[in-house]
Amino acid sequence: MLFYGKTDVGKRRAVNQDNFAIRKYAGDVLLAVVCDGVGGANGGDTASAVAVDIFREQLDLGEAEHPSFFGMAGEDIFDVLSVGVTEANREVYRMAQNDPALSGMGTTLVGCVVAGEQVYAVNVGDSRMYAVQGGEIRQISHDHSFVQYLVDCGRMTPEEAKSSNMKNRITRAVGAEKTVSADFFETKAEIGDKLVLCSDGLTNHVEPEEIRDIVGGVSAHDPDSVQLACESLIALANERGGTDNITVVVLAV
Repeated sequence: MLFYGKTDVGKRRAVNQDNFAIRKYAGDVLLAVVCDGVGGANGGDTASAVAVDIFREQLDLGEAEHPSFFGMAGEDIFDVLSVGVTEANREVYRMAQNDPALSGMGTTLVGCVVAGEQVYAVNVGDSRMYAVQGGEIRQISHDHSFVQYLVDCGRMTPEEAKSSNMKNRITRAVGAEKTVSADFFETKAEIGDKLVLCSDGLTNHVEPEEIRDIVGGVSAHDPDSVQLACESLIALANERGGTDNITVVVLAV
C-alpha cells in the first residue's frame, strides 16, 4: 500500500489548525488520522495536534499488544479506535478546562485502520473519509454538522446544504465536552481502491466527483502519483479561494 499526506494553511488563515498522521505497522497494516481544530484563536491548532498524538499513541499501544492487529475481530479493532477517541477527548477537554487561553477548543477527527482488505474507520465532526472504487466515489464517514442533521431530517436537500451559510457548524467535536460520541464504519478495500481522508478545507471547494477523478489516476505502483494527487487536490482548493486550512491523506491499495 502506498500513502501520502499533506496539510496547507490555505489562502485566508494565518494559522494552520489542521494536523494529520500516518503510521505503517508490520504486515502492511496502516493507520491514518486527520484532525481539524475548532476554537479560533482559542487553541484549535493545539486541540488538533494533541488529538492526533493521543489517538496515534493509543493505536500504537493496541498494536503493540496485538502486532499488526493479527487475530483481532472487527469489534476489537473498533474498541481500540474508541479508546483512541476517548483518550484524545479526555486530554483536549482537560487542557481546555485548565487553561483559560484554550477554553472552548476542540477538533474534528477522522481516522482509519487498514488491515488486509478490511478498513475500520471512526469519525467525529465533519472531516471526511471517502473510498474511490471501480470508478465511483462514496463517503464512508457521516458528517456531524447542523446542515447534515437537517438533511437527515428531510428539512434540507444535499444541494441546499452545500450552499448554506451554516455548513461549517459542527454538532460534535473532540474535547468540546467531557464525553463525546463517535461513529464507526467498516468497509473493504481491494486492489486498485483508494481511500481519502480530508478536512473540510478541501470539501468546501472540491466536489466528490473531482476528488474521484484526481485520485482515480493514482497507481499503487507509483509513489509519485500518490503525492501528486494530494498536491493537486490542495492546489485546486486554493485556486477556488482556499478559505480554510486544507489537509488530504491518500491511501492506495
